[in-house]
Amino acid sequence: SEPSPTDLMTIALIVLLPVLGLVRIGPALGCLMLAFGAAAAFALVSTASAFEINTAVKHTLVTLYLYGGTIVFAGFIALKPDAHAKLMFHGLTAAATFACATGIAGYFGLIPNAEMFTKFGRATGTFKDPNVFGPFLVPPMLYALHLALDRSLKRSLPPLILAGFLALGVFLSFSRGAWVNIVIALGVYIVLAFLTASTNARRQKILFLAFACAALVAAIIAGALQVEKVSALVAERASISQSYDAGPEGRFGGQQKAMVLILDNPLGIGAQQFAVHHHHEEVHNVYLSIALNAGWLGAGLYAVAIALTLLVGVMSAFKRTAAQPFLLIAVAAFAANAFEGVIIDTDHWRHFYLLMAFVWGIATAPAVQPAIRAVIPKSLARPARGRLTGLATA
Repeated sequence: SEPSPTDLMTIALIVLLPVLGLVRIGPALGCLMLAFGAAAAFALVSTASAFEINTAVKHTLVTLYLYGGTIVFAGFIALKPDAHAKLMFHGLTAAATFACATGIAGYFGLIPNAEMFTKFGRATGTFKDPNVFGPFLVPPMLYALHLALDRSLKRSLPPLILAGFLALGVFLSFSRGAWVNIVIALGVYIVLAFLTASTNARRQKILFLAFACAALVAAIIAGALQVEKVSALVAERASISQSYDAGPEGRFGGQQKAMVLILDNPLGIGAQQFAVHHHHEEVHNVYLSIALNAGWLGAGLYAVAIALTLLVGVMSAFKRTAAQPFLLIAVAAFAANAFEGVIIDTDHWRHFYLLMAFVWGIATAPAVQPAIRAVIPKSLARPARGRLTGLATA
């Protein structure tokens, strides 16, 4: 539902965390806040072109709320990167485990009213869309793999089982985007973990874990395919192009219409207008959607924020700190979500902005500041001195 209980609690935290002095906003994070503020302003300007101004304004205000949550959560993590990132990943993993359990139980009809946890014959868990449910499970799955990597072979079994459980949830979402997401996230995470490993023994364990994960996922898929309705839906969803993708009224035709509208409307047409007045569905490309919602300048700022997040995250990933493992997970999952944005609208995915908060929160912590200065001018990225007022604390 919207607003969901999570949204209401997040709004409360956006207010309370700064008031309690539990947020650290440095200059680099301040630059991101200004970029988000400008993008939201351009989106509000774009609403003047909308047929339904109230709908466009509501969508833009939700976007502004997500931007605000990103900054506050990033500031919360920056204050104590290791402790706060660990706390939030524990919460994220608990939420994902519960959502995954409802999705799997609903899909196989193991609980009463199971249909409320599925949609179109696909697992959705506590989400309203399987295309969001699947990607949401990927970062906690990477966190489970991190736990397995940090433990002995005997103690790594429980987190590996959890990772397999979450991977099954991703599979049963039957979302092609989620399947691409998990492959990219795993690939990026394994590469970053391998390159940043402190010893050859750890690199060997990473390679072993990679092969073990591949075998585990293959076994899960093979087992699931023994169920007739699973194999039938896999055969349908495994196609790269579906029937509703092609043609002038298909997904790709809609994207061509969006490109024409973008070129003709530098200020945008307003949020939530495309599917109502120009095509029968949304664009299914977040970068085109932002250009429609916020115009050329808003889309440019959004793209810069995504690119900077990836650049800052990758450069900071090689700084050896206690929070480094959490940064590797966040960068890998964020990269996968950023790529998936090419085929689906991710501009209101809550976990997407949470991953961005992880990256900027850890990267802007004092211990990782040198990596930030390589991307953002030194004069802007200089660590704050003394106690900051308002939203920031030293």
